[in-house]
Amino acid sequence: MTTADDHPLLRRAIALAAEAREGGDPPFGSLLAAPDGTVLAEERNTTLTDRDITAHPELKLARWAARELDPATAAKTTLYTSCQPCGMCEAVIRQAGLRRVVYALSNEQLLDIRPAGGRPPVPQDGPALFDEVRAVVEGYYR
Repeated sequence: MTTADDHPLLRRAIALAAEAREGGDPPFGSLLAAPDGTVLAEERNTTLTDRDITAHPELKLARWAARELDPATAAKTTLYTSCQPCGMCEAVIRQAGLRRVVYALSNEQLLDIRPAGGRPPVPQDGPALFDEVRAVVEGYYR
């Protein structure tokens, strides 16, 4: 649940989204904040200008946090973002150990606004060769 304290930081994420759009990129922006509301880092979507399909602001901030913050500090941060993180970004946010995400626009709301289309799902086949891959992976996560 969001509070009034979240709104100024969320508005800044929306402003970053507007900056991304003005710069020719998709309109998404995010920032990472400490528990006291201090902004630690900001990012905009740069998927077009960087020619990098993974240049989502949420992913860039999660990578920054994993690289620049110790795990205890990362676990106290909040990611404010103009739109709910996609599955790719959500996985990286979880891996980085961020505490919380606050977003303005849900993925469902985004789908209502954006034109129909997009890429079809990529077929996935598996699992297969369980015993072979198990020998490589087992014991690593202990």
